[in-house]
Amino acid sequence: MSTREASGTDEPIIESMGDLTAPMRAGEKPKADWRIGTEHEKLVYKRIDAGGDRRAPSYDEECGIRDLLMGLRQFGWEPIEENGHVIALKGKDGAVSLEPAGQLELSGAPLETLHETCNETGRHLAQVKEIGEKCGVGYLGLGMWPDKTRAELPVMPKGRYEIMMNHMPKVGNLGLDMMLRTCTIQVNLDYSSEADMVKKFRVGLALQPLATALFANSPFTEGKPNGYLSYRSHIWSDTDPHRTGMLPFVFEDGFGYERWADYMLDVPMYFVFRDGKYIDAAGLSFRDFIDGKLSVLPGERPTASDWWDHLSTAFPEVRLKSFLEMRGADGGPWSKICALPALWVGLLYDQGALDAAWDLVKDWSMEEREALRNDAPKIGLDAKIPGGGTMQNLGREVLNIAHKGLAARGRLNVSGDNETGYLETLDEIISTGKVPAQRLLDAYYGEWGEDVSQVYKHSF
Repeated sequence: MSTREASGTDEPIIESMGDLTAPMRAGEKPKADWRIGTEHEKLVYKRIDAGGDRRAPSYDEECGIRDLLMGLRQFGWEPIEENGHVIALKGKDGAVSLEPAGQLELSGAPLETLHETCNETGRHLAQVKEIGEKCGVGYLGLGMWPDKTRAELPVMPKGRYEIMMNHMPKVGNLGLDMMLRTCTIQVNLDYSSEADMVKKFRVGLALQPLATALFANSPFTEGKPNGYLSYRSHIWSDTDPHRTGMLPFVFEDGFGYERWADYMLDVPMYFVFRDGKYIDAAGLSFRDFIDGKLSVLPGERPTASDWWDHLSTAFPEVRLKSFLEMRGADGGPWSKICALPALWVGLLYDQGALDAAWDLVKDWSMEEREALRNDAPKIGLDAKIPGGGTMQNLGREVLNIAHKGLAARGRLNVSGDNETGYLETLDEIISTGKVPAQRLLDAYYGEWGEDVSQVYKHSF
């Protein structure tokens, strides 16, 4: 979610469907203005070689999460506060923010090329490593804590998180795991029109299980294999059915901005932000809010910022705001961070590639899409695809399309290289048939001697 800095009470009131679809329409851009926004999270721990014990640091302790954020100011980042707590930073590379248990996230700036994206990632990781060296802190590029229980993890002082943590157990069994124990990589992409958005949304949603398989990197829970390759992805299946999933209506005739707005109106609320504080509205209706009947703010009607906040509280595999968010990948190391935007830019930012990708998936039934979504977290590239074959076979075809899409873009770096090189780590996964989680499991049962703590030697 984005970090709020103002309540927005002086903004125009949301009154009509036109107001509700305005953010999506405002996202329309000509192709020349399409950008790439990459978000990635990492797990933070106290290093043993610096006197620590691999625990997740709390917010307030010496060299804890607050001090990490404050240390980043030396690189030009400016603090954002909530109730006297620094809970995020803003700067030329976007924003650094905190997930519920102190997972550190970079929400990158909108950039034109993958070269710029990868440079941004490199700068960020160099910065946090430098501060980490001073504080005895390290970082894990995984999709989930491999050894921590919920009870062992701190909670950051952000008002929305308290509300969400109170609500999560009422609607699912694994929502607190999602908040406290997981990390992801996401990419945010543009569209030129409503029709362009629809096609990209459908391709992204249908192929999201492939991304889940390729980036599967969370095979351990509390020190032992959990039976999944991407337990992070499995967690979403039991978090909150009102705001997650594969969204069958996206593939129905007539899908567009209004249908998305209707869906979001039916997603229960979490909160309203007023005067620097989050007001608990968990489970309440945004439709009632529009009618001035929200019980926690009687007589008030929502502003554009309230609606934007609400758009950030649904968690399907692909999400629409004023851009499309691809949400299916586990957290990972530097090469995987660069590879995810390369995959989706290659597929979605060249018309020939987009058309070819749609041809691969357009005849799948909703039942087949759901089956692939359910199989990918557990068996990865061995999942069977509609029409025969496996996800590995599909991956070969999809990566071939992505390579052609990136080559057609012709975005070169200073050495004259195009963007296809960022797909190499995915080419290797498809070639071997082994996703990152399977390599971790091989090490666990082999050289690690079933000691999951060895994973700390394989961080960023």
